[in-house]
Amino acid sequence: MKWKDMISMSMSSLFKRKVRTLLTVAGVVIGTCAIVVMLSFGIGIKKTTDDMMQSMGDLTVIQVENYNPQPDGEPLDDAMMDKMRKIPGVQTLTPIYDVDSSAFQIKSGKYIYGGSVLGVYMDYITENNYELEAGKLPEGTVAEGTVLFGKDALYNFYNSKKRSNNMIYPEPDSNGKIPDPFVNPLEDKLELVLQKSDENNKKTVKPIKLKGIGIMAQDWSKDPSPSYNVFMDVKFARSLVEQYNKLNNIKVDKTKKFQYNSAMVKAVDIKSVETVQNAIKELGFEPHSMDSMRESIEKQTRTIQMILGGLGAISLLVAALGITNTMIMSIYERTREIGVMKVLGCVIGNIRTMFLIEAGMIGFIGGVAGIGISYLLSFLLNSFASNGEGILGIGGAGAQISIIPVWLALGALVFSTMVGLISGFSPANRAVKISALTAIRQE
Repeated sequence: MKWKDMISMSMSSLFKRKVRTLLTVAGVVIGTCAIVVMLSFGIGIKKTTDDMMQSMGDLTVIQVENYNPQPDGEPLDDAMMDKMRKIPGVQTLTPIYDVDSSAFQIKSGKYIYGGSVLGVYMDYITENNYELEAGKLPEGTVAEGTVLFGKDALYNFYNSKKRSNNMIYPEPDSNGKIPDPFVNPLEDKLELVLQKSDENNKKTVKPIKLKGIGIMAQDWSKDPSPSYNVFMDVKFARSLVEQYNKLNNIKVDKTKKFQYNSAMVKAVDIKSVETVQNAIKELGFEPHSMDSMRESIEKQTRTIQMILGGLGAISLLVAALGITNTMIMSIYERTREIGVMKVLGCVIGNIRTMFLIEAGMIGFIGGVAGIGISYLLSFLLNSFASNGEGILGIGGAGAQISIIPVWLALGALVFSTMVGLISGFSPANRAVKISALTAIRQE
């Protein structure tokens, strides 16, 4: 018997019993739809949590705190930074040197900067792909006095000639326009003036010229954040503090080793984070990253996906029982037909194949219909979630709580077809074991 004939006879048998076939297919549709939609919830939850983690910060950045250094431990200095740089999996790093705002002032004419200044390795800014509003990022050897301004830091300049209303705030006016800050560091003259802690100090203070090369865009996912900070090379920042101490006759305890309070280490990728963290711990420091939080969230997400997928699988199991029942009923009704086929010399394997095709078609048709309905339900759920506060606390504006990737749709189709074939295997074997003479005599 040709494949064309077997498929034709199988389809003809299905359409002869439309109601029973429709009900059996409906069971597969419900089971497939349950699995796809349930798993799509798990995928949507994972994407939502991943987006949330990304918005909270770079997952590959490791923060090294040094607020309580060990007396007998190695200091977190430039030598230690060089050791950390050599750890396999480290892409770039920088110490964070928070400069005392009382040490100096950044000026541009009558305008004085009153915000935060951080000393960093400038190559960290470049290699970490900080975005710019204007200007450029530092390249190669950075000239002394080079500074980068965060976009919001520009509004920390105030007019030193006025006592009140001496600042501009980045708030839109009645026309919706945000006013420009007092100073444009890319065009205006900038200088740094060391401060005197004693008014009776008669030492001459010569301003130090600064050169602003870039204005960084607001980005809270970066650490350190560029928004409200001014960045300069850490060696230059430390030299300014040394000059400040010398100007004000401040003695520094030379027996106490200099240490940075913190540092940032960026791993090559997420897979390298754990390895880099363990290496930093061996150096005597306590690193922190969002990787541990990400791992716990991923475990919870996998658990949710398994539970939801299991609930959907139960529905498809019930559908499999329905297919088995339908095929057994079909065999009883077609016993005489099977006997005639055997008497006419039909190969036994063809009879089995014909019934398997019939069962597989039920699974395939139900799978196609179930996937189509799943996409419709996914669209409706996402529309409902994005227009309100979400469902069960998940979602919100623009959120997708149900995501059906192509691999899930194809996998569900293959799975539903295999369920049909497996469910029809036992009835098909029963069909080929029927005696030809007994089958012909049966009315």
